[in-house]
Amino acid sequence: MSDQARSKPANKRGAARLSAVQALYQMDVGGMGLTEIVAEYENFRLGREIDGETYLQADASWFRGIVSGVVKDQKRIDPIIHDALTDDWPLARIDSTLRAILRAAVFEFTKRRDVDARVVVTEYVEVAKAFFDGDEPKMVNGVLDRVARKLRDGELDAKAENAESANSAEPGGQG
Repeated sequence: MSDQARSKPANKRGAARLSAVQALYQMDVGGMGLTEIVAEYENFRLGREIDGETYLQADASWFRGIVSGVVKDQKRIDPIIHDALTDDWPLARIDSTLRAILRAAVFEFTKRRDVDARVVVTEYVEVAKAFFDGDEPKMVNGVLDRVARKLRDGELDAKAENAESANSAEPGGQG
């Protein structure tokens, strides 16, 4: 299988994450309902051109799962995010786009255990970079790292230890 064929599902998931964040933002700011927003994206946005902007092909099922999951579990997700933020920046004070990014990522941490925590962090930092040029992606990285360490109980540490062991076992590796 070619590298391009292997990367397509991941690219479609990444596009689904980006679109889910956009949809969650629209719901937060514009007050659109779940059924309405999912239908709009699936019928008119995903993989289509609108006003000169081309939306990427996305895994519609992944998109739908994130958006509906965040809506369903928001009362459980928000306290998790709040606990990972500093006292002077409560969730209500965070920009709507950042809130959507964090909510989507925390949903994946809690409900998509089949997706490695590092992948979730990396993907949502990339989503943040699509919207922000400043320090916001670093903030997303820091908050998601704290959440992952709490929810995935050592998953990040175990991966780092495995990588260190592999490096020290290689000829010329550090150890």
